[in-house]
Amino acid sequence: MHQGAPVGGHDPYARDPYAPGPPDEDFAPRRRRRRRWPKVLGGVLLVLVLLVVGGYFYLDSRLKREDVLTDYAGRPADTPGTNWLIVGSDSREGLSRQDERNLATGHAAGRRTDSMMLLHYGSGGTTLVSLPRDSYLPIPGHGSNKLNAAFAFGGPKLLVQTVEQATGVRVDHYAEIGFGGFVGVVDAIGGVNICVKDAIKDHKAGLDLKPGCQDLDGKTALGYVRTRKFARADLERVEHQRQFFGALMKKATSPGVMLNPFDSIPLAMNATSNFRVDNGDHLYDLVRMMWAMRGVTGGDGVTTTVPIGGTGSSPAAGSYITWDKTRAGQLFGALKQDQHVPANVVTK
Repeated sequence: MHQGAPVGGHDPYARDPYAPGPPDEDFAPRRRRRRRWPKVLGGVLLVLVLLVVGGYFYLDSRLKREDVLTDYAGRPADTPGTNWLIVGSDSREGLSRQDERNLATGHAAGRRTDSMMLLHYGSGGTTLVSLPRDSYLPIPGHGSNKLNAAFAFGGPKLLVQTVEQATGVRVDHYAEIGFGGFVGVVDAIGGVNICVKDAIKDHKAGLDLKPGCQDLDGKTALGYVRTRKFARADLERVEHQRQFFGALMKKATSPGVMLNPFDSIPLAMNATSNFRVDNGDHLYDLVRMMWAMRGVTGGDGVTTTVPIGGTGSSPAAGSYITWDKTRAGQLFGALKQDQHVPANVVTK
């Protein structure tokens, strides 16, 4: 009993026998463990964010860059929408002599253009235009010649300038991929399904295809987009190029590939190490391009070859094709204004 407590009275300092006792020691650690979970979860999320951000910058750093899109006197002003010049080159960079034999590419130094496509997307829809390499056009500083000669004379910078001057469309982004990169990207996603209309046999391209829908691996796909064994030669080849690149982008951006690390990681590694872009282009630009390509070839846009006016030949260029100036002007005029392309200018 405390001093001063009344005799026989209630001690105010005494412990109430009915009051709840101290917390059971068995429950204290359990509560502490529950309080740790938010910290653990936050730590895991932080690590994931760092991995994603670090992975993005790592992949972005793997892109090959070149000073392609430069200003010059008379360059078209900026136009609404987004325009890509997409180039498939015949570069054998990274291929051994055995690879060249296996892929039937032959051996040649340097880079030349094997395919060229202008991709536009914006409020006026999405349009993919093939620019045949045999198109006879003025090449700044070199007179008139085939379009692919611009690349041979001055690389991608002169090619972009030639395309801009011929179309009046300002190119915002540039992407180029060589033979080895093309094969690697196709094989990374397990091939691409293509419906072949007629049998194609081309020894030079290492190609022997039967009619029907079938999966093409990288080697066969490369032959498919390169062969000119048709009555319409380059004009039919550019149709196959648009068909295949569209199917490739559709599969590459499908959930089955994007959510499967066994496909998505090899795809990302192959694509970023083999694409050549302008100095100002980044990985997110390529992703946007892929989604646009997926949409246009899936029926949400227009795919066409620039309208052809005729053929000709010259001692310097050999056989070439010319554009239909009126219809080509309508096509590129619509792209410059970010408007829907008139149906009368759409060709195969």
